[in-house]
Amino acid sequence: MKDKIVLVTGGTGGIGQQTALGLARLGAHVIITGRDAARGAAAVEAIRQQSGQARVDLLLADLAEQRDVRALAEQVQQRYPRLDGLINNAGVFKMQRQLTSDGIEATFAVNVLAPFLLTHLLLPMLQAAPSARVINVTGGSPGKLELDNLQGERKYTGFGQYSQSKTAMMALAYEFAQRLPGSTVSVNVCYPGRATTPMTRGFLPNSSSPLLRGVFSLLQNTFFRDDGGKSAAKAARSSIYLASAPEVAGVTGVYFGTKSERLDWKPSMTDSVNRKAVWALSEQLTQLVSPLPSI
Repeated sequence: MKDKIVLVTGGTGGIGQQTALGLARLGAHVIITGRDAARGAAAVEAIRQQSGQARVDLLLADLAEQRDVRALAEQVQQRYPRLDGLINNAGVFKMQRQLTSDGIEATFAVNVLAPFLLTHLLLPMLQAAPSARVINVTGGSPGKLELDNLQGERKYTGFGQYSQSKTAMMALAYEFAQRLPGSTVSVNVCYPGRATTPMTRGFLPNSSSPLLRGVFSLLQNTFFRDDGGKSAAKAARSSIYLASAPEVAGVTGVYFGTKSERLDWKPSMTDSVNRKAVWALSEQLTQLVSPLPSI
């Protein structure tokens, strides 16, 4: 990865920071994004010290806000000659339905629209590289897609919305790959597996009931107890592999698992009606007219 330039969204903690660290250790010039300057500076320093790689940069952006996504793309275009990799790692999980300043449900905004918009805006920089790779990190339990409830308009549960947003993101990734045949830019998806991160610590809700609080605490401590970053480092392996391995150069439109093995796409993700519906909605909500031809 020497002299390769890779952008990792959500790289100030959890799986994203471990992904950036792994790529920096391989010699990549890594750019991470985050919302908090202090936390971001601490992550940059930690990655530099642990990797021995000085070329680690921080760009601030709140990916829930489309103006920030656009500003992030502009900063990348101004500061770097090209992008060899884009890892759409940032994600959110909300127990309660919330709207962004753009009037969009927050989980859908970050997990679906941000990677859709950012990939489009940075596509010229990716195409400037000899062979660029876009990796979309999924999670939850992807598989179900309700076109009439993509933003939790009819019903909303935190984990249900998170999983559906990741399903929608995967449908878009598959569609991206279909619209870029023969391109020097590959688009793939990876499933990292379970890891303890700042986001997963919020998977289980609080409750006023002492009994339920005890149950939730037991589940948290069983599945998401603090392990010093070990599970996050393990979960980052698939992203690092897809960004760096020579054997996947040019491979596109593939879904990879926790051991970098190929997995089958769910029918809801490859269904042309679903893909095109989510794509059209994403264009509408981002006010973006995609230059990529429809297949």
